[in-house]
Amino acid sequence: MANNTNPVVWFEIPAKDIMRAKQFYEGAFNFSMTLNEMGSMKMAWFPWIDKAPGTTGSLVESAGYQPSHAGTTIYFSVSDIDGALLKIEQNGGKTLNKKTSIGQYGFIAHFEDTEGNRLALHAMN
Repeated sequence: MANNTNPVVWFEIPAKDIMRAKQFYEGAFNFSMTLNEMGSMKMAWFPWIDKAPGTTGSLVESAGYQPSHAGTTIYFSVSDIDGALLKIEQNGGKTLNKKTSIGQYGFIAHFEDTEGNRLALHAMN
């Protein structure tokens, strides 16, 4: 691992329909995503704020990328989990696990996006 860096620097979330997935994430989280193509891969990049904590990644529509509830879980940082779950549902997603305390580390919830991926939310309040 490189010195002086966090170990995770990029993530990719599979999409069956890149435009539907992009519309879901933009509506649910109130940000804009950038469309890109890299060979046969269609991508929608999440926003990046230079020198801010966290990482960024992309939605990816390509052969070999299959939405799933299994495997890695990506957590989105939000200030209000209940409000975020409401926006997720209004934009075509589903709540899988409602807001749950994880003690001194805040709260989490799990949701399913429009593509069939299981993802999560984290908030300190």
